[in-house]
Amino acid sequence: VQLQASGGGLVQAGGSLRLSCAASGRIFSINTMGWYRQAPGKQRELVALITTDGSTSYADSVKGRFTISRDNAKNTQFLQMNSLKPEDTAVYYCNTAPPINSHWGQGTLVTVSS
Repeated sequence: VQLQASGGGLVQAGGSLRLSCAASGRIFSINTMGWYRQAPGKQRELVALITTDGSTSYADSVKGRFTISRDNAKNTQFLQMNSLKPEDTAVYYCNTAPPINSHWGQGTLVTVSS
């Protein structure tokens, strides 16, 4: 089952976006979930993760600017991205953490202009 992220777009530096990702209850309820991104010419990296009990962890590059959250009742996770920088430009994906290959979707493109 592919997980589909949504909410990307074009934003100016310093702006904000909120990404969403819905998953089936079977996937969502028992797994730590994560947000990943892949910038042009770079490897995909883990940006943030959230455990089933709500504990969070962030990559140093986004700490203090991004917030991951989850709505267990709706099997949905979110990534609130504030103070966006041009280097945040990437395709953003949601998946379990660690990721499961069959869950990779097409991602959602975030473009931050300077």
